[in-house]
Amino acid sequence: MSDPMLTGDVAVLDIDPFSREGLSAPLSVDEAIRETAPVVWSEQYGVWFTGRYEVVEQVFRDYETFESSAGTGITNTKKSENWRKPSVILENDPPGHTKYRRIMSSVLSQRVVRRLTEDFQQQADALVDSVVPKLEFNAATELAEAFPLQVLPDAVGFNPEGREHLLPYSNLNFQSMGPRNEFYDAAVAAAGEASTFVNWQMRREALAPGGLGHTIYGYVDEGEITEEDAGMLVRTFLSAGVDTTIFAIQFALKALAEHPEAWAALRDDPGLARKVFEEALRWSPSSPYIGRTTSRATELAGTRIGAGEKVITALAAANRDPRRWENPDAFDLTRDPSGHMAFGTGIHGCVGQMMARMEATCLLSALARRVDTIELVGEPVPFFSNWLRGFEDLPVRVTLR
Repeated sequence: MSDPMLTGDVAVLDIDPFSREGLSAPLSVDEAIRETAPVVWSEQYGVWFTGRYEVVEQVFRDYETFESSAGTGITNTKKSENWRKPSVILENDPPGHTKYRRIMSSVLSQRVVRRLTEDFQQQADALVDSVVPKLEFNAATELAEAFPLQVLPDAVGFNPEGREHLLPYSNLNFQSMGPRNEFYDAAVAAAGEASTFVNWQMRREALAPGGLGHTIYGYVDEGEITEEDAGMLVRTFLSAGVDTTIFAIQFALKALAEHPEAWAALRDDPGLARKVFEEALRWSPSSPYIGRTTSRATELAGTRIGAGEKVITALAAANRDPRRWENPDAFDLTRDPSGHMAFGTGIHGCVGQMMARMEATCLLSALARRVDTIELVGEPVPFFSNWLRGFEDLPVRVTLR
């Protein structure tokens, strides 16, 4: 990996964050993006990156200058064809965004999350009880992946048949936010009939009564949105609420397996599960990047940026910015991790973050009540993704309480 360099008055990032080499050394990429300059230019992709906490926050807060409606990846979707229709909530700006945001905030309100918690906790307990007696297992798939794939589709009201398409679809969604490289090509090949399944599952008649999906369609009956809008909002659960939560839980499990003192604290007080997850979100967010597009020429941290240019906020880099966090590389349960950028912030902050937190808290607390010790028994195998970070294999050994 070569060093970043300066060209004229513009800091240039002379590395490829989306190469196999770059994806194999994510912390080095984050450091290069963050420490070269407040804003750096990628000549290879024709986009700007920023990994400074203060600058990332500025981009999110100024949603009029840094818009979402041109896509949240590296491609300006207003200028190029996309493989799917844009999200009405994730890739939309006010005033259109406001209505959809309000609806999804109601569908995923604190009251709704509380109502689901007891059932989620029971399912988490049952899953942990079935897995941990093995003593050695792949925590990435058998816990972190299995739990969200079980509870979220049920809560939304997805059909039991065809759920094997959920991960390939979500993977294609996130791979497509990066460049058209080997990882994108592999996702396209693996997706198969996933898009067809998702387009079918988005429909009202395909959803089980009483689920979150049917709640969304209730707004159609009230005349607030169209049938097509409702389907797009249901799709959000698939495109933004599956892989992100799975990988976030994986990093929490990895942190606990690598930090015996943190595990001991959680084991002795399962009520710390939420705090463990928050620090894991800061320490290693599963979504390292979110893209914005300038609606007009602007200046960002002293760098002139033209209209219609892509600015990629490097969330993982910002979450370890030493200007914001003391000893940022440490996984430290004594710190206050609030303000981390794992879910973004501002009007486009993750609308499902309370659900993700609840899922993780249920699983981690269930594990703490059943397991005495946990440790890695091999090198974690990364999952290579242009736009997410996680693992294919997280081999752990546990002893039971």
